[in-house]
Amino acid sequence: MIDPEIFQTSSSIFFLIWGGVLVFSMHAGFAFLEAGLVRRKNVVNAFNKIIMEWAVAGIGYFVLGYGLAHGIWFAGMSALEIESAGLQYNLAHYFFMLTFATAAIAIISGGVAERIKFRAHLTAGVFVTALIYPFFEGLVWDPSAVLGNPLGAEGGLLAGMFGSPFHDFAGSVVVHAIGGWLALPAVMVLGPRLGRFVEGRVAEFPIHSIPYVALGSWFLAVGWYGFNVASAAALGNLNIALVAANSTLAMCGGGLIAALMSKNDPGFIHNGVLAGLVAVCSGSDIYHPLGALAVGGVAGAIFVRGFAFEIDTLKLDDVCGVWVLHGLCGAWGGIAAGIFGLPAFWGLGGVSFLSQLAGTGIAVVYAVLAGLILYKGLDAIMGLRVSEADEMRGLDLAFHRTDAYPEEFITSR
Repeated sequence: MIDPEIFQTSSSIFFLIWGGVLVFSMHAGFAFLEAGLVRRKNVVNAFNKIIMEWAVAGIGYFVLGYGLAHGIWFAGMSALEIESAGLQYNLAHYFFMLTFATAAIAIISGGVAERIKFRAHLTAGVFVTALIYPFFEGLVWDPSAVLGNPLGAEGGLLAGMFGSPFHDFAGSVVVHAIGGWLALPAVMVLGPRLGRFVEGRVAEFPIHSIPYVALGSWFLAVGWYGFNVASAAALGNLNIALVAANSTLAMCGGGLIAALMSKNDPGFIHNGVLAGLVAVCSGSDIYHPLGALAVGGVAGAIFVRGFAFEIDTLKLDDVCGVWVLHGLCGAWGGIAAGIFGLPAFWGLGGVSFLSQLAGTGIAVVYAVLAGLILYKGLDAIMGLRVSEADEMRGLDLAFHRTDAYPEEFITSR
């Protein structure tokens, strides 16, 4: 007869690994989305950046990041010690949380595309996934966290101030806002691509492939069910059904509003869907599905209007619009949990608008300051930007010595 406790633990381990595999598949979405939005001379670079981020993040998060966030340092333990301490669930948790940590640098990748040095981007990835992101992750998601999920009713800084801890169930703020607001100083330090802004006017750059953009958004949307649902961390949490329904309705709201506001522009449609999913993460376990629909719809509007503001007014060359999609929509998601999570909006309650506002604000300030220090420092030490000659040639040939379509390149010579 199977021990019920062993069965429950094994089921939860499988649940986390299942969710982690789905979130891992989202990185194919990041890759195709970026490869679709850049120019064709930078397609190979986009794909290579995303997979190599995994190579550096998997090590950095194992050695330092997971311990910094959750207090378990696997790198200092033998396999026998891990086994005897019963830390198999924590190993599964490491894998699941690694997929979140790596999403933060994948977000940044889309903003700095087409002109960042390959080595500089991967170096930044080590710092983000091993240090910057895990530190804030621990402030919110560790059981003894300062901002969220306190051990006791009186625990936690914001719970003590406003009555409830900061609530970020699946990472609108911890993952998306942190990634998006880290990307902002990176984009600013790098500057725009050559020829992007000419005498104050925006030059249109042809993107590589709308089908790639669509494929990327589909990969991301499917994987998002692991991102949100598996954040319950155990099969015993019956809220996973509500999380799945809320994720679906938010995605619908974001896509529909973006389509209406952009007059069916395909780039905005596919990113509008993602904007809804970004925003719903924080409160996906406490919203009524109609509340999730509203949160997603507002996020779709934020992306359409925010992207135009970023390009036309701020003159920021954020290639994939990651500051708007993840930074602004993620911040909206964190604040929205303090509105649509309330019983007055049919939510389950247990949240405070002021806690959500404060927690989100802390995240934004932290990410911007950390991003400035990181990217200014790397620029001074090793240089962030490629040479003008390499940028004009394209990073595929400059760094990877190949072209996405080599047979076309050969026959055209």
